Amino acid sequence: MNVQQLSTENLIGLLNKMLLIRNFELTVGDIFATGRLPGFIHLSVGEEAVPVGVCANLRDDDYITSTHRGHGHCIAKGVEVNAMMAELFGKETGTSKGKGGSMHIFDFSIGMLGANGIVGAGAPLAIGAGLSAKYRKTDQVTVCFFGDAAANQGALHESMNIAGLWKLPVVFVCENNQFGQFTRHELDSSVTDVSMRARGYNMPGEVVDGMDVLAVYERVGEAVRNARAGKGPTLIEAKTYRFRGHFEGDQQVYRTQTEVDEWRKKDPILRLKGMMIERGLLSEAEFTNMENGAKTQISNAVKFAEDSPAPAPSEYLEDVYVSYG
Repeated sequence: MNVQQLSTENLIGLLNKMLLIRNFELTVGDIFATGRLPGFIHLSVGEEAVPVGVCANLRDDDYITSTHRGHGHCIAKGVEVNAMMAELFGKETGTSKGKGGSMHIFDFSIGMLGANGIVGAGAPLAIGAGLSAKYRKTDQVTVCFFGDAAANQGALHESMNIAGLWKLPVVFVCENNQFGQFTRHELDSSVTDVSMRARGYNMPGEVVDGMDVLAVYERVGEAVRNARAGKGPTLIEAKTYRFRGHFEGDQQVYRTQTEVDEWRKKDPILRLKGMMIERGLLSEAEFTNMENGAKTQISNAVKFAEDSPAPAPSEYLEDVYVSYG
């Protein structure tokens, strides 16, 4: 389905999902600032168009691999927000029973193969999932999310080489938010566009506006269809921007507020909202109701997490070691 074929219901679905991610992230940021969450938090505020546009093309039995900034990927693929929030709080009702935290959320039941604290480490997992689908002769597709800094990791290049060689059903999606931690992309990359790397691995490579959910949806849709049809992998670079720091507490001395404000004018949520209102597909009141609904869902998730028990001491080593007995 291309953008022109999207119904009003489809567009509302995309907007709703972006609002859910935005409110999850903002709420988590506020709670983290109070010291109530353990570990580290990396938020994706501003980048919502990429995971939502990508995952709208996927089925439940398709796979994704994620990054350290993976909350949006999880929600877009369908991971339940109550379990996600409980994981961030370290509760036993969390996706990893409270033992993984923000960077280790997963849900195999809907193909979410895990967020990952190691830069670029999702790529080999994506290759394994893609090879499995090809071996089993299914039409499942795997999407490998990675950031612009991971584009310089050897594991990613090895994975793209294998995907291109064996024509695996993998779509590589680079979320280029302009910074590898605190370093601008142009200061640590030999090429202007990460998508140029595709040429070395015999796959198509293309840049898409990562602040436009419809542009992401349409281009990734083509790549997913090609992968399902056995035509091999694609590398898509989504140019986006994170409105918050690399991590919560980042002083952001490496960029100016003016730069952030300029990117905020491209807010993907306001962009889709504006288009829908202009076309008479949405009213301000309807948008407000959608936003309030997202806020209520996240508020309920926080209450669920706070009311959930912590893992019992007797379970601390469960799910850590594999038994070969």
